[in-house]
Amino acid sequence: MPRFDDIAPLAVMDAECALCSWGAQMIHRLDRSGTVRICPVQSPLGAALLRHYGMEPGNPESWLFIADGFAHADFDAVIEAGRRFGGMAWPTQALRIFPRPLRDWLYRRVARNRYTVFGRGSYCAVPDPAFQRRILR
Repeated sequence: MPRFDDIAPLAVMDAECALCSWGAQMIHRLDRSGTVRICPVQSPLGAALLRHYGMEPGNPESWLFIADGFAHADFDAVIEAGRRFGGMAWPTQALRIFPRPLRDWLYRRVARNRYTVFGRGSYCAVPDPAFQRRILR
């Protein structure tokens, strides 16, 4: 595993997915603390983190939210991030009403079809310097 500063929360996301790009920008807007960092799954660190948590870097159908020594994946990651951000992120908590098997099934469906439905986009190309400082490469 490459060395990195794990003191602050980290979102590990697909940098080539338009939906993930939107999600990364929402993290930037909603994280009032300014501490959550974003790591592309396509980076050496992102790939190593996915492998460490039993996921396949070559087919990134998941994203991770790592905070306080715990890794949350898929919709659980969305729920945890939303809980931490509060405010306008509160609607993410509605995902809790679905039983975990249904949430996991729904997440896999969205993840497998993300390029077809949402297209490709790169959050690494966002010109905002404050946003760029959050990205671990």
